[in-house]
Amino acid sequence: MTDSRPDPAAPFSDPDSPSDPVSPADPAAAPDEVVRERHDQLATEITEHRHRYYALDAPTISDGEFDALMRELEQIEDRFPELRTPDSPTQQVGAPTGATFSPVTHLQPMTSLDNVFSKEELFAWVDRTVDRLGEHPGAGGFVCELKIDGLAVDLVYEDGALVRAATRGDGRVGEDVTANVRTIQVIPDRLVSHSGQPVPALLEVRGEVYLSLEQFRRINEELVASGKAPFANPRNSAAGSLRQKDPEVTRSRRLGFTAHGWGASSDEPGTRLELARQSHAYEVLADFGLPVSQYSRLVDDSEQVWAFVEEVAQRRHDFVHEIDGAVVKVDDRALQDRLGFTSRAPRWAIAYKYPPEEVTTKLLDIRVGVGRTGRVTPYAVMEPVVVAGSTVAQATLHNATEVVRKGVLIGDTVVLRKAGDVIPEVLGPVVDLRDGTEHPFVMPTHCPECGTELAYEKEGDKDLRCPNQRSCPAQLRERLFHLGSRAALDIEMLGEKGADAILAAHLITDEGDLFDLTAEDLLRTDFYTRNANAREKKAGTTGRVLSANGTKLLENLEAARTRPWAKFLVALSIRHIGKGNAPDVAAAFPSVEALRDASEEELAGAEGIGPVTAAAIREWFATDWRAEIVRKWQAAGCVLGTYAAAEARAAEQPQTLAGLTIVVTGTVPGYSRDEAQEAVVARGAKAAGSVSKRTDYVVVGEGAGSKADKARDLGRPIIAAEHFQRLLDEGPEGLPLVED
Repeated sequence: MTDSRPDPAAPFSDPDSPSDPVSPADPAAAPDEVVRERHDQLATEITEHRHRYYALDAPTISDGEFDALMRELEQIEDRFPELRTPDSPTQQVGAPTGATFSPVTHLQPMTSLDNVFSKEELFAWVDRTVDRLGEHPGAGGFVCELKIDGLAVDLVYEDGALVRAATRGDGRVGEDVTANVRTIQVIPDRLVSHSGQPVPALLEVRGEVYLSLEQFRRINEELVASGKAPFANPRNSAAGSLRQKDPEVTRSRRLGFTAHGWGASSDEPGTRLELARQSHAYEVLADFGLPVSQYSRLVDDSEQVWAFVEEVAQRRHDFVHEIDGAVVKVDDRALQDRLGFTSRAPRWAIAYKYPPEEVTTKLLDIRVGVGRTGRVTPYAVMEPVVVAGSTVAQATLHNATEVVRKGVLIGDTVVLRKAGDVIPEVLGPVVDLRDGTEHPFVMPTHCPECGTELAYEKEGDKDLRCPNQRSCPAQLRERLFHLGSRAALDIEMLGEKGADAILAAHLITDEGDLFDLTAEDLLRTDFYTRNANAREKKAGTTGRVLSANGTKLLENLEAARTRPWAKFLVALSIRHIGKGNAPDVAAAFPSVEALRDASEEELAGAEGIGPVTAAAIREWFATDWRAEIVRKWQAAGCVLGTYAAAEARAAEQPQTLAGLTIVVTGTVPGYSRDEAQEAVVARGAKAAGSVSKRTDYVVVGEGAGSKADKARDLGRPIIAAEHFQRLLDEGPEGLPLVED
C-alpha cells in the first residue's frame, strides 16, 4: 500500500532511515570488509528480488524471506550510517518499470510503508510518534485499516474524468496501464459527487488493485480444468492480470480496487479538497464513487491499535481479498504534515506484517498424479506439517519444468506455503541443509496408471498428458470423484473409495455407465456385507448382501437423476465449465440438446462463456464417446435440462418471480445454495450465477463476496437473505431493499 503524499520539503532526499535504529550507532565504529561485503550482497539481492516482484510479477522468495533480508540490511545501516547511501534499497521504493508499457511520471511520488513485526515494535512506533509530535493525537487519533496484498496503482482524474492510470514503479515513474484499469468495473471513469460537493479539477488517487479470493479460486479452477498450472497467490495473479497486453484478458479476471489515499489535487477555488482527517478523506473518496475499505476503524491508543491487529488476524482469511497485515495511520492531517516523511515512507503511518504462513518440512518423494483431463502432474510427498491451520502432506509441483526451476531434490528440506490459503505450494529448497543424499526427480515417460506413452497435447506445452482419456483408470477415477462432488451431482457415496471400488470390479467403461448400476453389480464390489443365512446362500447370493453404503449409493444415484442442469454441466467435465459459470451456461442453453446444437459463435456470445469455453464445448460434443455419455445418462432417466427438479414442481408453485433474473449469494436461512436456486426457478425466474446489468434482484446473505459488491457497483436492487422466503411467496413488490 502507498501513502497519500510525499514530503513537500524534500521528497526522496530525506537522510533519515526508513526504520528507527535497532541499536545506536557507535561513532568510533567503522564497517570492516566483511560487513561491507555483506551489505553489498544484501543490496544486490534485494534489488533483484524487487525487480522480480514489482516488474516481472515473478518472485523467487517469500515475503517473509524478503522482509528478513530487508531488516538485516536496515540493521547494518543503523549500526553503520555511512553505508546508507541514496542508492541503497532502504532509501528506495518499488523497482524501475519494464519495457512492456509506456513510462508515466507520477504527479507526486508514491512512497511505501515501513514495517513492524511484533507488538513491541508497534507500541514503540506509537510512542515515537507521540514523542515527535510532543502531544498525543487524542481520542480517535489513529485510523486502522487492512493491508491489502495487491498491486499499488495511481489514478489521475481531470475535471472528474479518468485520464491516466499507472503502477507504482520506482515511486517516481510507473507503467501506463490506463486501458487495462478502465476494464475494472469498480473504478469509475468519471467522479460524481453524491452529496453535491464539487469534484476537484485535478485529483490523483492512490489505491490497491487486487484479485478477490473468490475470483482467485474461480480462475484457478478454470486453469486446472483446462490442464494449466494454477496461480500461486492472488497478488501475483492480480499484478499479472493488470499487465496483460490485451485489456480483455484483464477484464475477464474481474479485478477489484480499494482507494486508500491521494497525491496531487487541484487548488482551484471552489474545487479544493479541505480534508482535515484521513478518515474524512475516505468518506469524500467514497462520495465521489471510489471504493474504499469497509474495515477501517478509528482508535485511541496503542492497546486499541493492538486489539484491531489481533481481531484482523483472527479473521485473516474471511475478507474478500487477501491481506498480509494491518496499517495504522495518524488520522489528523495537520499532524501528518508535522511528522513528514523519510526518503521512502511517511512517519505518520506504519504497516504491521503478520507472520508469513510458511513452514519448512522434509521432501520425502516426488510422485506424479493423473488428473481428469489427462494432465500428469508431479507432486511433493512430505513429512506432514501444519500450515495455515491445516495439516499438509502433499503439494503440487505443476510440471517437470517447474521442479527444475524450483531446484528441489528428493530428500531436501523445503519451504512450504499454503498459497492463498487454498493450494499448498513448495517454494524451494533450503540448500544449506543438504547432506549429499538428495537426488533429482525423473519425469516418467508412460502413464503410471495405464501404461500409455505420455505426450504433449500441442507444441509448446509444458504439461505431459495421458492420451488414453476414456479408459485410463486414473482419469476415469478423477472424473467419477468429480461428478460425485457437491459442486456436481452430490453423490455422497461416490468418493475416492467408492470410485475405486467400482473401477476395481470393472463394472463400467466410462461414467456413462454409472446410472445403470444395480444391486447385483454392487455385490461384486466392496459395497457388500456377509450374510450367514444358509437359505440365501442356496439362492445364489454366495453369502453377500448389499451393505448400507451400497444401498445409499443406489439412493444417491436415483436422486441425482433429477439434479439441476447446471450441476450436470459441471459433472460432464467440459473444460472451463465449473460451478462458477455453469448456472450462466445453463440459463443461456436450457438443455443438453440446446448446448450441443449451438454454433461456436452462439456459444461465445452468451454470458459466462466466451470464445475459449465455446471451443471447449464444441470439442467435447465432437468426441463420440463423450457424446455417448449424454445418451447413456438420458436412457437411464437423467433429465439434462434447466433445473428439472424445480420445473417438475413449478406447476404447484405460484409464479411470483416470473420473468425475473435473480442472483443468490451468501448463506440463505433454511436453504442450501442449490435449493435456493431451484426455489427461484420454480417460481418462474432465471437463477443466474453472476451479477450483470440485466440482473433484477440480488439476494445477499452472510458470507457474500464480490457478487454483493458488484451488485452495489451496478446499482442492482439487493434483498437481505432473511426476506428470501417472502420473496418466493409474495414476489419482490413491497420488500425492503438493502440500502448501501
